[in-house]
Amino acid sequence: MSTATTPAPTPTAVKTAPGREGPRLLRWWPAAVLVLLAVAPYSALPLPGLLDGPVGSPGSLQLLATCLLFGALATGYDLLLGRTGLLSFGHALYFAAGSYATNMFLLEAGLPFAVAAVLGLCSGTLLALVLGSVSLRVSGIGFSMVTLAFAQAGSILVSRNPGGLTGGEEGRAAPAELLPSWLVGIDHTANLYWIALAYLVLTLAVVHRAVRSPTGRVWEGIKENERRVEVLGLKPYGFKLTAFVLAGALAAAGGLVHLLLTGGSTPQTTTSDFTLSLLVMVVLGGSGTRWGPMVGGILYTWADHRLGDLAGSGAVADLPAVLRVPLSQPLFLLGVLFVAVVHLLPGGLARLPSRLRRTREEHR
Repeated sequence: MSTATTPAPTPTAVKTAPGREGPRLLRWWPAAVLVLLAVAPYSALPLPGLLDGPVGSPGSLQLLATCLLFGALATGYDLLLGRTGLLSFGHALYFAAGSYATNMFLLEAGLPFAVAAVLGLCSGTLLALVLGSVSLRVSGIGFSMVTLAFAQAGSILVSRNPGGLTGGEEGRAAPAELLPSWLVGIDHTANLYWIALAYLVLTLAVVHRAVRSPTGRVWEGIKENERRVEVLGLKPYGFKLTAFVLAGALAAAGGLVHLLLTGGSTPQTTTSDFTLSLLVMVVLGGSGTRWGPMVGGILYTWADHRLGDLAGSGAVADLPAVLRVPLSQPLFLLGVLFVAVVHLLPGGLARLPSRLRRTREEHR
């Protein structure tokens, strides 16, 4: 009696299952979005309602660059909140340190911009190391309160204008003559936009690499159960300090970009309200997700700008007082938007695709 064997399929007979090409192509969407963002300065496409002018106009590029900057800043802040479970109210301090320190090295020491930028970045990172080493001696709400106290102290110091170094409540303009010529003037807005885009890409790459590293897995364990990490023989303090310093360094780099975009250092970046805005961005987009904080930062910044224009428009001014008063307050509109998103989309905007897929599967 002979036995029949089924021949193994040849390589040419193996085909990709129908419908699988789509998910594979979707993996490349970040690269496609990056290409579109990189060529945006060359576009004359108008986007009524989204931007005031064509995409490549200086005003639109300035807004887009600011959105990218805060998308990156929220992503770096999520290293603390979403990845390690550390609620810091003083993150703005390191952002402001990068901006003010660079500006002071330019104005007071007359150093070249490249040298001043490196020293400003080092100053912000060193400040994060010093204050983080103190703040992390306590945990939970105690940690949050200590970071808030440091932030308040930094804000008061800047407003007091010691030695005329900070400019007080008016801030301090960056010296145009000490900046590279290709970064000064409305004609070079595209260059500033590309710098903001590069900062976003760098932050995403650093955060993604850090989260996927062995240290990142310890951060996840600390967020879930810090005591269990201690039982495993690891010391959470060192890992938390690493996250704190890395997030502070990324914030200081963002301060450099903000200095270039706005042409100076402003005291508003030193306040705890600034950090609260970052917190809202992260929660809005989705804390602890890869793209959520970036999306939340971009949308929040864009909405803040556009709602500010709406609040001062003639359409709102002609409304009855019962509607005109609340609608003329951009923070009120942002608050309503935030509450609506949190209520309707628990977990932030980043959870929306999975919720849509789940709903579609339930109705099949």
